[in-house]
Amino acid sequence: MTTSNPGQNETRTDQQKTRIIWILALALIGTWVYLLIDQQSKKDTIQRQQADITTLDASKVRLQQAFDESLIRLDSLGSFNDSLKQELGGLQQDIVSKKAEIRKILKDRNAKQADLEKARLLIADLNDRILNLDAEVARLTGENKILSTDNAQLQQEKEQLQQDLGKTKTEKDELANVVDQGSTFVASNIQVQAVDERRSGKERSTANAKRVDKLVVSFDVENRIAKSGPTPITIIVTNPDGQVINATETQFETREEGNKTFTAQMEVNYTKGTKQNVQYPVRGSFSAGNYKIEIYQNGYKIGEAERPLK
Repeated sequence: MTTSNPGQNETRTDQQKTRIIWILALALIGTWVYLLIDQQSKKDTIQRQQADITTLDASKVRLQQAFDESLIRLDSLGSFNDSLKQELGGLQQDIVSKKAEIRKILKDRNAKQADLEKARLLIADLNDRILNLDAEVARLTGENKILSTDNAQLQQEKEQLQQDLGKTKTEKDELANVVDQGSTFVASNIQVQAVDERRSGKERSTANAKRVDKLVVSFDVENRIAKSGPTPITIIVTNPDGQVINATETQFETREEGNKTFTAQMEVNYTKGTKQNVQYPVRGSFSAGNYKIEIYQNGYKIGEAERPLK
């Protein structure tokens, strides 16, 4: 039978307590160490994230600056006229598409590094397209200047041609007028015979108005350049009261006196280069006084005479 020693038991108990304290102490130290390591890890992660965010923000700022500079270069090209817009239509549409895509990325708050890299490539491509646009604008502007110069020269030549044509037309009209006037007859040897017709059929000249049955107007016409053929001649006989004998409502147009009523119109079958006699009897009631006879051809008065009756 074994007898326990109280001193030994107390010693074992103290050792066990000490061992437990050390274990707890080590566990506490381990917990502190773990917490410190975990906290440092989280701090490092946050610092890395902040560094990444700072890097992304800096990249985005640089990209925004590069994009703004591209837009300034694009704006410096100015506006285009309708002709250039048609020529540059496809290139402008590409630029508009690139601008929209870049803006979308730069406005995205959650944009990643890959997105910013894509934006950088898009900006580089945009700059290339702006350079191409600038070169194309310069080329087309140069061509338009040449065309404008050519058009201005053509316009001047057209105006000069129109002036020449106008001058030619004026000269032609003047020449035609000269020819027209030159082809107008000249009336000469104008005579007006007052005739008394007897019942026997015989005729005799008279100056007594009461006995006059007709006035026979005779004259010669001549022109060296007028063509052969029928030519109208108009006769106006005005009585002492200023009335046109045998006048109708029909009028004819003169070159210098407007429209006039007339006594008679006849056609003379003229032979070019000859002097040809024309006669025309004017019948009516005659009174004493002075009678005026006017002869017109081609709208011009070619002769006149007077015949008094008692």
